[in-house]
Amino acid sequence: MTHLLLLSRGLGAVPAFLAATVPHKTPLIGYIPDATRDFTDAPFVRAEREALASLGNPIIEIPLSAHTSESLAAALDEVDAIYVAGGDTFALLDAVRTAGAADLLKQRVEAGLPYIGSSAGSVLAGPDIKPIGPLDDPKGLHAGTDTTGLGLTDAVVLPHADGLLPPYPLVLIQRTLARYADRFRIVPVRDDQALLHGPAGERLIESSPLLDVAELLGATESSGSTEQSGTTERSTESDS
Repeated sequence: MTHLLLLSRGLGAVPAFLAATVPHKTPLIGYIPDATRDFTDAPFVRAEREALASLGNPIIEIPLSAHTSESLAAALDEVDAIYVAGGDTFALLDAVRTAGAADLLKQRVEAGLPYIGSSAGSVLAGPDIKPIGPLDDPKGLHAGTDTTGLGLTDAVVLPHADGLLPPYPLVLIQRTLARYADRFRIVPVRDDQALLHGPAGERLIESSPLLDVAELLGATESSGSTEQSGTTERSTESDS
């Protein structure tokens, strides 16, 4: 009964996924933002949240860092699907471990709670986040730590695999594949794709961005502030 939609960046596949997994109602989405811990004011964080909100579903925020296992269980009881946002995969995994949330999240998703991951959230769903190290931890600050993921799939999503975002050039994607492909089942996912996983199997599907990011950010900042240039203009390597 596991239903996963593992995005790289574009949310285009989300409406159909929700319609298929939560029929006959407007799903309430639980938004898990912990991968954005160090980037709360970054344009890419706001852009992703705005894109999700544009779908029209009610959203409640469920920061793992604010919950115990008991309160998280109660929060998950209230939602119809969870959306695990992009950002720093290692920060996200740290939040999962600190909250003692790994087993609970896995149990709920395996019991039928739809799981939507974006970038870091997609990587977390796999067996291990180690292969994302060259993208999210190029200095090796997390070397030696436990990098075990949720294990909802045996696939390790490699997001931004088209190499179009400046922090993740194609040469870095290729280097990551060469380094880890013999140890993990890595699935490269472009920014206009998603990995769909369900009872019928697993396949890559189209998931284009809902809006041009620069246009989206400009619309949210039209009150006279300088328009941002988009999610690619970031000083970190942590949108995974």
